[in-house]
Amino acid sequence: MSARVHTLANGVRVVADPMPGLSSLALSVVVRGGARWEAADENGYAHLLEHMVFKGAGDRGAQAIAEVIEAEGGQINAATGFERTSYQVRCLKQGMPLGLEVLSDLVLHPWLDPEELEREKQVIGQEIADAADTPDDRIFDLAQSAAFGEQALGRPILGTEASLQTADQARLAAFHRRLYAPDRIVVAAAGAVDEDALLAATEHLFGAALPQPELAPDVASLIGGTRCEVRKLEQAQLVWLCEGVGLSDPDYEAQRVFAEILGGGMASRLFQEVREKRGLAYAVDAYAASYEDVGVLGVYAGCAAKDARQAAALIAETLADLADQATETELQRAKAQGRAGLHFARESALGRAEQAAAQLLVFGRLIPIAESEARLADVSLADLRRVGARALAGRQSAAILGTKAASAAVKAFQRA
Repeated sequence: MSARVHTLANGVRVVADPMPGLSSLALSVVVRGGARWEAADENGYAHLLEHMVFKGAGDRGAQAIAEVIEAEGGQINAATGFERTSYQVRCLKQGMPLGLEVLSDLVLHPWLDPEELEREKQVIGQEIADAADTPDDRIFDLAQSAAFGEQALGRPILGTEASLQTADQARLAAFHRRLYAPDRIVVAAAGAVDEDALLAATEHLFGAALPQPELAPDVASLIGGTRCEVRKLEQAQLVWLCEGVGLSDPDYEAQRVFAEILGGGMASRLFQEVREKRGLAYAVDAYAASYEDVGVLGVYAGCAAKDARQAAALIAETLADLADQATETELQRAKAQGRAGLHFARESALGRAEQAAAQLLVFGRLIPIAESEARLADVSLADLRRVGARALAGRQSAAILGTKAASAAVKAFQRA
């Protein structure tokens, strides 16, 4: 059976994706809105809003929201990213009406109580401090800042203590109204789904939401730069970002294959060259992060401060070598990993629901797995050379966290 899409009169889209043989299902309400839609003085509002809806929504307070789901054996969670915010419930088949009711209250009818808001700002302040104290979290905030500067993509999703202090009930309510508009919402269910029941429940719970003016994020671009934060740490953290491609770019699949060959697993070039053969890093990997209109090709390494300069130079050398000449063996191995990843993701009900919602919000349609496999299969060695050349020719950023000795890695990146 294949997933089916319905659109309510107010623009809310509904996806039913039955998975025969399951007795449980995953519900995901996904909003096309996250940190990218914040003004500079609203930094952290999307994440704060995600926290605040759990403090009271509809006719339930914070404790009741958790208890009513867990009393039926279900689980509830949420996540905020740069471009999407999602609310999820996993439950048994009979838990669908209750789960969807709770999610609709969270998304459409939060209380945003002023006293709870002040308490939650304190809690998130602790979360911000914890992230700052965690080197392998902090390094990625530094890298985003280096790459995108004062743009929304360059600001931390958690916000700052200063920016959160501007949030009061009125400002957060206004932010909620414009961000959580019905035409920006997808309700997706995968697993033991009754399509008719899902559609009727969604119409009842979401159908009265009022449309809002169209809201688009600012166009993003990687500006390049460096961030070096000196701390007395045992290890150094390094991130190098090259200009990449967005989700709709024809080179999207090729960039993912390139990242897999470069540092996607134990057989990757970076793992073998930097970790196994030279012992210069205890952790090293590459990744491709794509947003709606821009992307990055990134490399992360954790190493001893004394090895940071040499590791940085070897990372750059390895990337340049791969950009010049990947092998057919590497290409086929990376394609096999990509194809397996597509199927592994399809085995998770929550993964399917989230993926379907993301595809509708970004592309306006569901993408059949056969189409994704075909695009992956079409990636050639020439495509990899083009992606590598784009990465090396575009703007680049480096972020270093560690002792003063580790800062030498910045120049090593730049020279390479």
